[in-house]
Amino acid sequence: MNGNKILISIAALLIFLGANSIAFAEELRPIELLSPQIEEGKSLTQALKKRQSAREFSEKELPLEIISDLLWAASGVNRPDSGKRTAPTAKNSQEIDIYVAMKKGLYLYNAGKHILDPVMAKDIREFTGLQSFTQTAPLNLIYVADFSKIDGNDEDKVSSSAIDTGFMSQNVYLFCASEGLATVVLGWVDKSSLAKIMNLKDDQRVILTQPIGYPGR
Repeated sequence: MNGNKILISIAALLIFLGANSIAFAEELRPIELLSPQIEEGKSLTQALKKRQSAREFSEKELPLEIISDLLWAASGVNRPDSGKRTAPTAKNSQEIDIYVAMKKGLYLYNAGKHILDPVMAKDIREFTGLQSFTQTAPLNLIYVADFSKIDGNDEDKVSSSAIDTGFMSQNVYLFCASEGLATVVLGWVDKSSLAKIMNLKDDQRVILTQPIGYPGR
């Protein structure tokens, strides 16, 4: 009898968790970002002076206004007529995609529409680095290169994507310095495992990750 009760309890728990997972997935919708506030923030020289790497984060969520401006600074469209971005890429290949990992799930930044497209309703922040603070930071950027968009051999593709990611991550550093946010670029990542979790294609490669949040104590 006790064994039957245990089995029933386990079954009920699995049904409950399954129902919650379905509901969670159904709630994940595109996030329309706000227009960038280009008149605010510190001057470039002030941001350069304050730029630093930080590894202590508050769990406090970032508001939509900050997320919107952050992503635009990283690689948003600053010339609508041509679709060119705030960060350069080799031959304007725009091969770097920015994925955004948050507690509610994983999103892909659509720079053309300035929205976040949902990818999966799963919190994968713990997989964005081998350091524990990746789980504390409320938002983690994952820079992913699409090698199908780059000319040349594998060595050229790796080099170009690394350089282009560097431009974007520095934009993020300067934005965070301007807004009083903490951030650090991470290369110590299990990239192959993260790629599998994200269901990336064969031509896609995780280059770097970058946790962002309010400074921790």
